[in-house]
Amino acid sequence: MKTLKAIVREDNFLSLTGNLVIAVLGIGGFALLARGLSLDVFGQWVLFITGGSFIEMFRFGITNNGLIRFLSGADESSRIELIGSNALIGLVATLVIALIMIFCYLQFNHEISNSGYNLFFKWYPLLAFLNLPWNNALVVLQADRKYDKILVLKSINSGLFFLVILINFFTGAMSVGKLVIALLFINAFTSLISIVLGWDGTKFIFKANKKTNKTLLDFGKYTTFTLIGTNLLRSADTIIISLSPLGSAAVALYSIPLKLTELQQIPLRSFVATAFPKMSKASVQGKTEEVRNLFYTYSGALTYLFAGLSLFTFVFAEFFVWVISGSQYLVTDPETGFNVVHIVRVFSIYGLLLPIDRMTGIGLDSINKPKINAIKVFVMVLANIIGDCIAIFMFKSLLLVAVASIIFTLVGICMGMYFLNKELTLAYKEIFSSGINFYRDLIHKATNTNLNESAKTK
Repeated sequence: MKTLKAIVREDNFLSLTGNLVIAVLGIGGFALLARGLSLDVFGQWVLFITGGSFIEMFRFGITNNGLIRFLSGADESSRIELIGSNALIGLVATLVIALIMIFCYLQFNHEISNSGYNLFFKWYPLLAFLNLPWNNALVVLQADRKYDKILVLKSINSGLFFLVILINFFTGAMSVGKLVIALLFINAFTSLISIVLGWDGTKFIFKANKKTNKTLLDFGKYTTFTLIGTNLLRSADTIIISLSPLGSAAVALYSIPLKLTELQQIPLRSFVATAFPKMSKASVQGKTEEVRNLFYTYSGALTYLFAGLSLFTFVFAEFFVWVISGSQYLVTDPETGFNVVHIVRVFSIYGLLLPIDRMTGIGLDSINKPKINAIKVFVMVLANIIGDCIAIFMFKSLLLVAVASIIFTLVGICMGMYFLNKELTLAYKEIFSSGINFYRDLIHKATNTNLNESAKTK
């Protein structure tokens, strides 16, 4: 019993549980929408979500990583000022983005209305304001390592929207426009909870000052680009496909294997969420050896875990496609000629490379080298865009778009390890030995605790 309680309260477990809940609800909602909407309408929904994710990387990328890093070693007074600056900068960024989008929608209304981006330009400016407080709360809670409260917020937001999708699936009473409106109300409700509980930091907005604004913006000018680049690595495929002659149908087909990659990224996001505050704190305190050891441990543990996940995804690709989107996507699409199952298998290989690539980026940010990480991501984005354009416009192949993901990730790993090695002097074999030690210690602790409990009961 004590072992179970210790595991449940552990940071990695709470973070993993939070991301698992969101992923399950997200994939479940995605599956219902894929079955309930026509291919073209489903493509518009994918573009709405993709566009929103991209903009939110910009909005929250300005301050998120900086806030997490600098809150690690801040006193109470500086803490309040930093949280206030985070809220102020987020509000200003949201206002600027909303005004630009509204201007574009009014100026180019005919063109946007007849494109797949109509939902995005019409509704996202309002959504941006409604989800701002609860997204601010998430980053403050992550910096404080309060993963139980993060789980609460994410469960409320994703759970309520999944319930709406589920009801709509069985009743068919809502159009895609009404689904967006429901999303707006749910985000407003989640933000209201964050404000009432005081988790979001809005009440400290007038405590912001030039010094803390500058601190976050100086760090954020690089991490913003990094996060935008990271999002582009995920969304550039969708954007380029949507602008190509392949159209919305190809967007919908490609979105299925992209959604399945989220299964692989559940543990990655969870472990990174706990690794970054720890590595940042160690770096701020000048504990280089601890930063190095944390990098070895997390990189190794995740690499072994992802080897198993990738093998599982590769072998059971057809089953996953059937669960997510139905049997109609198990065969080659007669209109486009694309096979979703084959693309999923390519992405399972791509998943093998994610842990070390992501951990090198986290390592560079944690030791206050966001500029180097931004350069790394820029090169990866460039490689991805070139690869996508060749795959789509020359070969007209979605499978080669997935292959391009493997290539740009290999580029990122090589660059990340090179730059991080210059700062930390890494011994690469330690990644794999530390990964083995992580699981050995985990098993050892669990078995020892169980043996001790058994001995006490005798």
